[in-house]
Amino acid sequence: MSLRKTVQIPIHPWFKDHHFNGHCIFPAVESMLLLAGIAKEIRPDIQRSVTSEAVFSKFLPIPEDATTLQVLVDIDEDENGISLKLLSKIKFKKISRIKEHAELFFSVKPPTPAVIIKRIPVECVFTIDAKRIYEELVPFGPAYRSLTGALTLSDNMAGGTLRAPKLAQQHEMEKEMGSPFPLDGAMHAACVMGQCIADFVPFPIGFASRTIHKPTQAGETYNTIVSPKSAPENELIFNLSICDTTGIIYETIKGLRMRDVSRGTIRPPQDLPRLKVSPQ
Repeated sequence: MSLRKTVQIPIHPWFKDHHFNGHCIFPAVESMLLLAGIAKEIRPDIQRSVTSEAVFSKFLPIPEDATTLQVLVDIDEDENGISLKLLSKIKFKKISRIKEHAELFFSVKPPTPAVIIKRIPVECVFTIDAKRIYEELVPFGPAYRSLTGALTLSDNMAGGTLRAPKLAQQHEMEKEMGSPFPLDGAMHAACVMGQCIADFVPFPIGFASRTIHKPTQAGETYNTIVSPKSAPENELIFNLSICDTTGIIYETIKGLRMRDVSRGTIRPPQDLPRLKVSPQ
């Protein structure tokens, strides 16, 4: 089955804190909640906690003073699951153009059982305070400053503390998918580590798989571990995990792909320490 659906996205005030190069952009973590909700409508039995083949191809800009954002969602379903694409329509004088922003696949397969791990120690090479991260390295506004304290980095791992803020409204899918802020913060940690590896500022462009074992909760604190897996040309690939303070895994992402989306116009600060990474 294939169909196209028109969706109105409510623009919350805190979205204004999520921006790139001076422009407000719809967060990738919010697109995952949006598409999960549509997948649930179309096929209630689908495993929303198992996501794969994610692609974040282009930023979805949020116009200044917008209260809603109209988008399109393409839906393709088969016996293995359901694939959804987030699109926007750009209208010109005589023609219109469809632009693709995100794609996710939700599987029928259940997630693997949640596990308990010991807090993985990160051998400290150096630390970067969250204040500097959000002033220079990931310059987001207050709502999306999910990393707290100091991010600890070594040659093959980064570890940090995440917070999930309580906001006035929550997406209905947060009950199943968790707060979007811890995952956003874990990707910030990967972005910072990437700036210490490569001479560009890496942004997420997709991942191989995401598994949610337990949904993160607003108002709670979590830990994240980020490890580099490979560094093909002009790209960095990481694995990351989010767990609570007792070591219970809440979610994992494998094969997080990150690239320079600024085309070389944004560079890391020259005084950042360099990491000699040995991908595992």
